[in-house]
Amino acid sequence: MEFTRLVHERASTRAFTSDPVPVADLREMARLAGRCPSVNNSQPWKFIAITDKALLTAMAVAVRERLESLLPAKADAEAKRIVHQVIGYSTFFDHAPAVFAIATRPYEAVADRVLLNSPVTHGDMNRLRGQPDVQSLGAAAMTILLAAQDMGYGACWLSGPLVARDALEAFLRIEAPWRLGTMIAVGKPAHVTAPSERKPVQEIFEVR
Repeated sequence: MEFTRLVHERASTRAFTSDPVPVADLREMARLAGRCPSVNNSQPWKFIAITDKALLTAMAVAVRERLESLLPAKADAEAKRIVHQVIGYSTFFDHAPAVFAIATRPYEAVADRVLLNSPVTHGDMNRLRGQPDVQSLGAAAMTILLAAQDMGYGACWLSGPLVARDALEAFLRIEAPWRLGTMIAVGKPAHVTAPSERKPVQEIFEVR
């Protein structure tokens, strides 16, 4: 698909058909994501494609239970509606035919080599630089979204499930120094989803 059209037509998909996503297609999405720029070319990612329905259901249950423990149990109707929406948006992935869990690990910065006797830590420098490790992860995730769209699939980037990160890491056997960084649901869209309205370019662009 032509790139401009690809960007314009991409939308978050949260309802999927039962059609499986071939492993070859998932592998290609991961391969393309692995071509992304990353801080110091550290390539601090691992792409875990999950297609086991029982595993996805167990993961969704863990997320739901964690959210229910965090969100208010007694609230007014509007608050209950919001809680229901948050849980729904964080657990719908168990109905997707495939989900990417992207694991990430700490990177060694060139500057780390001269920080040994400095009060400035790697974490300090990372924050000062705008969290380049998180930026790297975002680049990889966005590439999977565009690759999925280009291959005729729908996808949705998920941050909500990370409230249950420890439980999900145990399910996926992700061990230190790796951490679960984000998740993306992938599959054939159950219906056409129109892209959300975007701000006009004159509102988000300026030249100085």
